[in-house]
This record gives sequence, C-alpha cells and structure tokens, in this order.
Amino acid sequence: MDHSPSVFSGVMRTITLGIVWLFLCPSVDAMSLKGQNVDQQEGKAEVREETLPKRVKRGWMWNQFSVMEEYTGTDYQYIGRLQSDKDPDNGSVKYVLSGEGAGTIFVIDESKGFLHATRRLDREEKAFYKLKATVVNKQTGLQLEPETEFIIKLQDMNDNEPQFSQEVYTASIPERSDVGTPVIQVTATDADDSMYGIGAKLFYSISRGHPYFSVDPTTGVIRTALGPKDMDRETKEHYQVVIEAKDMAGQRGGLTGTTVVNISLTDVNDNPPVFTQSVYQLSVPESAMFGTVVGSVQATDRDIGRNAEMSFSITSGDSMGIFDISTDKNTQNGVITVKKPLDYEKKSSYTIEIQVRNSQKDHVFMLRDSKDMATVQIRVEDVDEPPLFSKAHYLMEVKEDAPISTAVGSVSATDPDQVRRVITYSIERHTDMDHVFGIHPGNGSVFLLKHLDREQKAWHNFSVIAKEFRHPHQSSHTLVYVRLLDINDNAPTFATDYETFVCERTKVGQLIQTIRAVDADAPSAGHSFYFSLAPDEANTSNFTIRDNADNTAGILTRRSSYSRFQQSVHFVPVVITDGDYPIQSSTSTLTVRVCACDHKGNMELCNVEAMSDSPGLVTGALVSVLLCLLILLIVVIFFTTLKRRRKQEPLIDSKEDVRDNVVSYNDEGGGEEDTQAFDIGALYHPAPALEESVKQRRDIIPYDTLLYPSNLWQAPMTSGPVVSAAVTSSNNEDVWEFINQKVLENDCNPTGPPYDSLATYAYEGSGSVVESLSSLGSALSETEQEYHYLHEWGPRFRKLADMYGAADNDFS
Repeated sequence: MDHSPSVFSGVMRTITLGIVWLFLCPSVDAMSLKGQNVDQQEGKAEVREETLPKRVKRGWMWNQFSVMEEYTGTDYQYIGRLQSDKDPDNGSVKYVLSGEGAGTIFVIDESKGFLHATRRLDREEKAFYKLKATVVNKQTGLQLEPETEFIIKLQDMNDNEPQFSQEVYTASIPERSDVGTPVIQVTATDADDSMYGIGAKLFYSISRGHPYFSVDPTTGVIRTALGPKDMDRETKEHYQVVIEAKDMAGQRGGLTGTTVVNISLTDVNDNPPVFTQSVYQLSVPESAMFGTVVGSVQATDRDIGRNAEMSFSITSGDSMGIFDISTDKNTQNGVITVKKPLDYEKKSSYTIEIQVRNSQKDHVFMLRDSKDMATVQIRVEDVDEPPLFSKAHYLMEVKEDAPISTAVGSVSATDPDQVRRVITYSIERHTDMDHVFGIHPGNGSVFLLKHLDREQKAWHNFSVIAKEFRHPHQSSHTLVYVRLLDINDNAPTFATDYETFVCERTKVGQLIQTIRAVDADAPSAGHSFYFSLAPDEANTSNFTIRDNADNTAGILTRRSSYSRFQQSVHFVPVVITDGDYPIQSSTSTLTVRVCACDHKGNMELCNVEAMSDSPGLVTGALVSVLLCLLILLIVVIFFTTLKRRRKQEPLIDSKEDVRDNVVSYNDEGGGEEDTQAFDIGALYHPAPALEESVKQRRDIIPYDTLLYPSNLWQAPMTSGPVVSAAVTSSNNEDVWEFINQKVLENDCNPTGPPYDSLATYAYEGSGSVVESLSSLGSALSETEQEYHYLHEWGPRFRKLADMYGAADNDFS
C-alpha cells in the first residue's frame, strides 16, 4: 500500500517545486515490473538454474528512486516503497537496507518496505546514492530474495545564486575608442544542474554604468556604448560598472549575482600643447656667459605621460643665433639660454618667436597641427664692462741684436661702455720675470729693457693687463708672443769632438774621417758651410781636406806611410766658414792618432809610449818581485829557527806529551771556563819566569805601574793562609811560586776591581769524588795526594796517571 508524502509548508517556492516534481519526475510505483536491476537479477537466476527447463520469475519490482533536494518539511521525506513478490503482505518478512546512508540518511519500514529520507539533502553536495536491499523471513532469518542494488537520485531545484569568478574586475581601454569596442569579459557560474531545466541558465545585464557601456546577455562581454567624442579621458577618466547575472534565463523568480568592473580610459595624444601666455618679457645682463639662463616659458598639455612631452624651438627673430631654447625634462618648460656674447652697446633688445609642439605626434587623433606660437621680448641690460683688446693675442718680431729701448710693437684696448673711460696698460711681471720688456702705460707700446739672444731663447711670451683708469677692478688680459729674428752672430763648429786614426802603412788620398759642422744661428735660407785647412806647412804636408759641398768634408792622407815612433799624434786645424752675412768662421782641431793596423786596415795598437818605455818597466817590476820573495824567505827562516829553539827545552821528555784534553783548573777570577787566564808555558819554564817582571791579570786594564822589580820576589810572604808548610814535593814548588806571584800582583794592584780581592780557586762544587785537581787542594794533606784511581779511568786519563803516579809513590 502506498504512503502519501507529507504536506509541504505554505511557501510559494516549495509549492512550485512540488508541482514541477509531480509533472516532470513522477515517483516510481513499487509495483513496477520494469527495470535494469530486475533484468540483472533475472539473468543471475538463469545462471544459477540454467539446468532447469523454465525461467524463474523476477521477485523485485523497482530499480531507481528520485527525491527532491532541499526538503524543508518537519516529517521524513517519502521516497518510495520496496516490495517483493515473495512478500505475502502478512508481516512475515523483513526488509533490510544497506549501502550509502543506510540507517542514517535513509530508513526503511521493515514490514512494509516504505523508504524515507531523514534529513534535508543537497544535490550540489551529492547527486545520487547507491544502496542495497534484501528481504528475509522473520521466523527463520532466511533470505527470500537475493540482495540487489538500486539508486536514489536527487532532483535539482533552483537554490544557488550565480557566482562571478572575481568580486571586482579591472579593465582599461584607450580614450576615443569606437562604439562596440570590447573592454572585458565577465564570467559567472551556477552550481545548479545545467542539464535539468533552466535553473542554471544565466542572463547578463548592466545594473549601473549606462549609457557608456553595454554587456552581451549570454557571453558577458562588456563593450563601449558611446562614440569617440564621448569617451574622452580629459573629461572623465574612470568608470564603475555593475554587472548582474540572473539564472532561469533571466525570467522572473530567478536568482541573481553581481560584480563590479572598474574601467579606466588610457591617454592618447589628442590634445596639442598650448602656451600659458602669448607674450613673454625677459631680461639678461650683457655680461651673461655662455649657457646663462635668461628665463623660461610655460606651456600646458591636457595629455599625460609621453603624450604630454613637448619640444620648443625658435622660429624667427634670432638670425645671429644669440639664444637657444630647450625643454626641462622635469617641468616640461622651455628654458631660454645665452648661446653667444651679448653687447648692450650694439643691440639692447631682441624679439623672438617661439613655438611648442608634441614630441610624440599621433596622426590618428591629431588631425590638426599640434603646435602653438608665442612671442618672447628679451631686454639686454647694460653692465660696466672691462676693457676690450682689439685682438685676442698679439704676435711681434724683433731682431736679436736690437738695442735697449727699441720698440717691439703695441697693444690696444678700448672701453666698450658708452662712457669710454681711459685705459692704462701694464705687464704681468710673473710672466716676464727677467724684465726683458716694458710697456708704455698710456698707449700700450712695447719696448726692450734688456739685450736679447735668440740662441738662448727664441720666443718670449708675456701677458698685458688693460685697466680702466678710475675703475682698476675692471681689467682684461691678453697674451703677447715675441719672436726673435736671427742675426748671424755665431761661428760654425764641429758637430762633435772627432778623434780618428791613420795607419802607419796607408795610401795617398785615403779618406780617414768625414766631418760635419753645426751653427747656433738659423738663417732663413739654411746653412752653407765651407771647409779648409789652416795654412800650416806641417798639416798640409800630411793631410788634405775635400769639401763635399753638402755641409760635410773629408780628411784625406797625403802620404803613404806614417811613423808612430816619430810622431804618434797629429793635430789638424780645420777652418769652417758659413755663408751668411756677416760671415762667421772658426777653427776646430781634429786629433789624428797614428796606429799599427793589420793588412785589412783595422787598428791594432796605437799606444806608442807603452812600447818605448817597456824595458824599464819590466826591469823595475822584476826587481820588486825578487825583493818581496827575499823578505818572505827571511821571515820563514826566522820562524823556523825560533820553533826549533822551543823544542830543545821540553818540560816533560815523554813522547806522549799530549795536552789537548787536559784543562787547567788553577784559574783565578774567571772560573773553570776561563782556560786563558795565565800562560801555561810559565809553569814549564819557572827560571825565566822568576826573572821577568811581574805580569798583570789579563782581565783588567793594563798599567805600566803594575810592573815590579825583581827584588820584590825575595820579600817574605805575609799572607799566611796562602802559603802552606805542608808542601813537601819538589814538583809543587813551581806551582807555589807562580801562585805567590799572582797573589803579590793582586795585593799590590790599587786599581783592581773588587772581584779581584777574593778569588775562588779550583772550585768544582760539593760532592765530587776527586774533590779538586788543583795543586792547592792537593797540598792540604798527604792522604789527599793519592792518585792511584787515575789508572782506573781508562786510556783518556793515562797521561794524568803517569804524571801524578810517580809523585804518589814519593809521598808514600
């Protein structure tokens, strides 16, 4: 039995949706015998019972349900009824539902098979649900029908407003665009089902922005609606258009969405520049320098950016090119500057015509000439100007032999002002430090103060100052260049110092030297030199000269042989004469040496003095060498004899007297490291030592007053602690005599340093096995004179064992 759907609310939209649902999508009756799922079940039954001769009857009578979205009723929304032919309709069977939303979104009456939706559904969230149903016996729980799948499809209703892709659009088009020029396309979407009805079909319209723009109702393309004259950026630059999108094809009751489109007109060069004034009046002082700004003119252009860039030019009134006009890149004003010097006295005013035009001209929009004209009146102001020289610089000439006070030239300057003040002249002395020139202060005449010499300085440059007499601060400077004209006052000379040679064996007419001449003068026609030999019989008989007529000459031989032993050097005087006026000449001497040459004429030897004096020189050198050898031989013989005498008196006759490793420990004052404090030879030659005078210590300053007579050695020794009576060995007497000598020397020395008053002898430190090796330590007792242990120290101490072993036997 069918279950009627619940009563909808009284809202008009709900009623309308219900009517559409009733007419377009009638609910599927539970008794329907057609459907795809039933056929599938029938096919499955045939597979399972293909051995049977007859087809099984289909049990389910449905395959798909439809339900409206956005249900707003208070009761569950009725969807339809599931019914099986296995159901006897007596409540003995139970319907079971499974799949998407089973038990939560969708519920089923277990006994009757009525299917309901428990909450509001949204097709935009999910368009359909797949569920499965089966029927079982309540008593036995056995499945009466196979489980099958069905679909619940949500039917769309117009419940979504159109949405634009952007909340705000921004677009721009050039001004002066034609009607219908596309601006931008806006796009909106509707979440409703576009395949079902007209709920998702959109219609575009303009709600604000008339009459400048229009929109295509189906595509959303915005276009211009007015002509070029009305779309003027200078009149209105920004527009805001509101576009509306309505679903249900724009019919009444459809839902709408809106968006804002901001449209700007971009600039085109459709306006010419215009001067703000037709006449400009400016002034400039006549002293204005190049580039001085006279003033500026202003023009305006309603366009912006590059379309507003302007260029200015002078069209008339300045044929001399006195002024120039340029565009200031920052302000776009025309700047007039001075291009050439101004002179109030020559012209006190100028009237020029200027024009301005766009730098970037657009021929599409600028149909007429895009320029403007204006007049500029420039007044030149009078300025007290400094004197003006007639020339930028002056070139003067004077002969180098001109006397003092000779006029060299003159300079001239005038006052360019109308007053015409008096001008005075002077020379800037730092440009003429030698005071060579002077100038007349009244007329500017330049004259000489000193003699000139072109060969020392050919040009003189100095600066002249012109000042107004009563206004000296008004001054001008000019340069004066003075060139000295040459006078032939210098004789020609050799170009360099020539030294040549001639072979002893030569031939007559042999060229031995080519000479050249120089002259400090600079004649305008060039130099012309003439060469000749001085009228000397000795020179003319040996050599001759040949003028080459090119300011050079050749020296030639007149003999076939020369002797360097008779005359080793010849001096040839050459007379050089110039060809200028007055004629100048000089005599230069050429030195010619006579040399020995080989057969090819190459010089071998020219030193004649060395050959003539060589015998005496060799003899003297030989005598000196022999004398040195004789002195050396005498010195060698002397040292050899002295060495032999020393070898005849050895203190110890043993051939193994080697003391290389024996160190003396009886040092005074210097410690163990000072082995040079005394002469060990004195110990081996006691007799000569006693006869000599007292020796001083080597570590103090020697004085002659420290030498004592020999009779002092017989004086009784008063220093008791030093001399010991325990000395019994005759070998120790020499040592004690030497020590007494040193003690006496130190006792009698008044200039000795303080450390000499107390000296430690043979100190080795405590704990030594052998104590001290000195004679002082050995003389303290007889038991300490035993040296038998020296034999146990090996071969290195054999010499000491031999020296002190005999003494040990004597003591014993």
